[in-house]
Amino acid sequence: MIQDKDFTLRLIRQLTQALEKLLLGKPEESLMQKELDFDSLMKDIFKIDFKELSLKSKEELVEMVKLRETKDHADYYEMLGNVFMFHYRMEKNLDFADKSKTFYELYLQTSGIFALPIINRINELKVVSY
Repeated sequence: MIQDKDFTLRLIRQLTQALEKLLLGKPEESLMQKELDFDSLMKDIFKIDFKELSLKSKEELVEMVKLRETKDHADYYEMLGNVFMFHYRMEKNLDFADKSKTFYELYLQTSGIFALPIINRINELKVVSY
């Protein structure tokens, strides 16, 4: 069981790093390949694809994270913030912007890390959502 949790955490970090590169405008592969990888990683992590995940409320997503180990919550929140930010930038869906902002704020609260790129994204999203 521990291997399973470690594997999932590695997947979360892999997805987070890939999304960071895309959000910073430094993709290493074609966007189409990233989309396929993201969907497969989302299924491995949450057992559902992004489309189904995006239909869930922020509260439902937070509950999904709370079912995981407490020490991993920050990783989940950062990854969810990046996923929704990526899709917001692609589709201009305000619900994605709101979810991304929420998960970035939860990431900062739970991690205790001062992350300027995350703070800048939150500020970008605040302008959009108001």
